Amino acid sequence: MRCSIAVFAVLLCLVPTLSRAERTWLTVLMDGRKVGHLTIDRDIAGDRVTTLQTLDFRLTRARTPLAIHTEIRSVENTQGSPLAFYAQTKMSSRENRVEGTRLDDGSFQVANDVGGQSHVNLLIWPTGAALAEGQRLAMLAGGWKAGTRYQMRSFDAIRQQVADVDIVVVGDEVVDMPNGQATLHHLRQTLAGARSDHVLDIWLDDNGRIRRGISPLLGFRLEMLECDEHCAMAPDQDVDLLRAAMIESPRLLTPNLRSAPMRYIASIRGDFPQPFAETDEQHVTDMGDGMWQLDVGFARGRVEAPPSPEDTASNAWVQSDDPEIIAAAKAAVGDASSDLQRIRRLRSFVTAYIPEKGMDVGYASALETLHTHRGDCTEHAVLLAALARSQGIPTRVITGVVYADRFGGANRVFVPHAWVQVWLGHNWVSFDSAQRRYDATHLALGIGNGDPWKFFAAMNVLGKIRIEKALPGSNLMDMPGPSPSIIIAGGAAGGK
Repeated sequence: MRCSIAVFAVLLCLVPTLSRAERTWLTVLMDGRKVGHLTIDRDIAGDRVTTLQTLDFRLTRARTPLAIHTEIRSVENTQGSPLAFYAQTKMSSRENRVEGTRLDDGSFQVANDVGGQSHVNLLIWPTGAALAEGQRLAMLAGGWKAGTRYQMRSFDAIRQQVADVDIVVVGDEVVDMPNGQATLHHLRQTLAGARSDHVLDIWLDDNGRIRRGISPLLGFRLEMLECDEHCAMAPDQDVDLLRAAMIESPRLLTPNLRSAPMRYIASIRGDFPQPFAETDEQHVTDMGDGMWQLDVGFARGRVEAPPSPEDTASNAWVQSDDPEIIAAAKAAVGDASSDLQRIRRLRSFVTAYIPEKGMDVGYASALETLHTHRGDCTEHAVLLAALARSQGIPTRVITGVVYADRFGGANRVFVPHAWVQVWLGHNWVSFDSAQRRYDATHLALGIGNGDPWKFFAAMNVLGKIRIEKALPGSNLMDMPGPSPSIIIAGGAAGGK
């Protein structure tokens, strides 16, 4: 599983900058345990305001340390108009960078470097979108009167996308801080259209300076608190996100059960209107009161729409147009004459190509994985997706959980996972190179294109799921037979 760098990136984009030229130190906690630190620097030179936000944090996955570094720099004039932006993330062995510079016509030239592949394109700046200083000015203009509501447009430099943020002024509060009590302005920020329980609460001083921030993250309470350098740089403590995200299975699921259709009854805590994905292999029924029924692996006919152009397109993380990806795919498929034969050979190729799971890899692109031979389920998924797309096979990346008899010291659990679905003419069919085969214990939470932010968004429900029942399809009356995915996985092809 990936620690949610995307959540931290979004928080950085929503955190207001300092109101004067100085550095602020913040300690970063998860359920009270220190996992990192954040610095916010603001510099004014003439009519330019430069803000640098630097986040370093350390988590563990199955006792394997994972250090992640993120920088976001914005350059604006003193009225908050954007002039340039820069973002850098390191989630694997390589740094991913994006740099945007405003041109004379008001557009931005944007250079992206992900996994060793670089692209330059033009960006028309979204109307009303603000970087760090513009956001600070917008919140100062909104004032501190309790009950005030307004909306702000925040530009996410990492993804080059705009987030519409609904803001409510909660009111003034006396807050216990590491260096004593302070009277601060409490604001609640929610991404427009997001569920009601996923919010960022921030506490600001009179100059719009961040002093405290709280947000949920994978079942944890993520908190940022201003303190001095000594406090912020104190040793970090271990927090195992993977162990916390595991879901206990109500029963042992033997291989014969996994290879046939299954029905699951799950309960969800919190406001999640659609916690599971509806696919050609998984039917989701809302039973009310937070209860959900999942029928996995039953034949359904075509339920989903056929592929869109995005399903065969190259992107920053699934570089299917790269010559190295194209050459590797051609060598792997050989003389295969159908998409089914090609995807089976590509699945086998990726399974052998990444011999060991690398739990210390944060999130690597397909091209980087091709170079390093390292990664876990997400590296398997993005590489397999890139290879398949280079062959013209519509492919998408599925985020979910899968059953394991034993994982990370726990028994009979569902663990975070990623695999692919390909379009085989009539249906979307799953293939899993990390597990070697798809089975009915793959529960889909979200559908994406390999972009890590979509992966992380789907993972936000983890920590809120409880599987109450797991029922074999053979115990159910009047249910259809197995889906094409289950038939293919159980066939003579060896679960390709």
